[in-house]
Amino acid sequence: MKLQRKNGLRATALGALAVSGALVLTACGSDNNAPEGSPTKSSAATSAVCKDAKGQLLASGSSAQKNAMDLWVKNYMATCTGVEVNYKSSSSGEGIVAFNQGTVGFAGSDSALKPEEVADSKKVCTGGQGINLPMVGGPIAIGYHLEGVDSLVLDAPTLAKIFDSKIKSWDDAAIKALNPDATLPKKPIQAFHRSEDSGTTQNLGKYLGATATSDWKYEAEKKWPAPGGQAASGSSGVATQVKQVDGAIGYFELSYATSQQISTVKIDTGASAPVEATSENASKAIAAAKIKGTGKDLALGLDYTTKADGAYPIVLVTYEIACDKGNKPETLATVKSFLTYTASADGQKLLSEAGYAPIPAEINAKVRETVASLS
Repeated sequence: MKLQRKNGLRATALGALAVSGALVLTACGSDNNAPEGSPTKSSAATSAVCKDAKGQLLASGSSAQKNAMDLWVKNYMATCTGVEVNYKSSSSGEGIVAFNQGTVGFAGSDSALKPEEVADSKKVCTGGQGINLPMVGGPIAIGYHLEGVDSLVLDAPTLAKIFDSKIKSWDDAAIKALNPDATLPKKPIQAFHRSEDSGTTQNLGKYLGATATSDWKYEAEKKWPAPGGQAASGSSGVATQVKQVDGAIGYFELSYATSQQISTVKIDTGASAPVEATSENASKAIAAAKIKGTGKDLALGLDYTTKADGAYPIVLVTYEIACDKGNKPETLATVKSFLTYTASADGQKLLSEAGYAPIPAEINAKVRETVASLS
């Protein structure tokens, strides 16, 4: 395990929180060298980011982006005084339901809106519809807890069989073949999955469906499809169970593994070496993403079958869901202000420091342009 690196990431993320007013939205600070009361570039930038933002902004959805959202909200509220952003970390499914019921200003989802969800959004987006704005990237880490085993390699077929309850013991021949130097115990595998509809589940399903076609026969849906295993609520719940239970394996965003010092599986993709779940390795995979949405919708197509060296294939992109037109007048300015910050260079910089991956620059430029056009 690379505990020093993991602890370093965590310390960096916590440090970012501690110096939020200075590190992030740096343009919002003051210029101590300027004459008192004189206008500065930084104060002008503050006006641009925080202009017209006011009151309370409610949002909810993806727990995958919770740790990123915590950092963003902390920094944004430290800068844009008089604004309260309240993001409820639940699940992608619950976030989309709340958005289409009109109870939140935007939602977080690890999967792009389905056609029927877009149709429902037109009821609350007067004259418009819900669109997908990619804001957070990152690896879905396969975390495990196996006493005495500090390094573990799995491939897609073996992972599929584990989560489908076809491989039930850690000393199974398939796992041994991938880990010839490890002493694998004869111990039952306890696989954990999400209990509620989850975009993280759906993205793992997309990976398994694309790379283990003979062993994973389920459609990639937000609801966990396979029999057996044990359920836990949210990425935090799955991570907590893996942390506590010897013999456990589960899936969650890297930030949860980092913060709880949970060992993660290296994936044998067919590249020259198994690939570790890191922000940098996820970025290599996400960089190949293509925009598949139309109009202002920026839904992405990811290549889960990549065999590029150093490209970690089990990735997700979390979208912020907002109306392209017809946002509520009372929250429109604040939605635009907050999402302008999250898509900014400073907002995206925080992601890698917290175990996530920034959105590729070319795509992020389109996100900023689209956020500015929300009405």
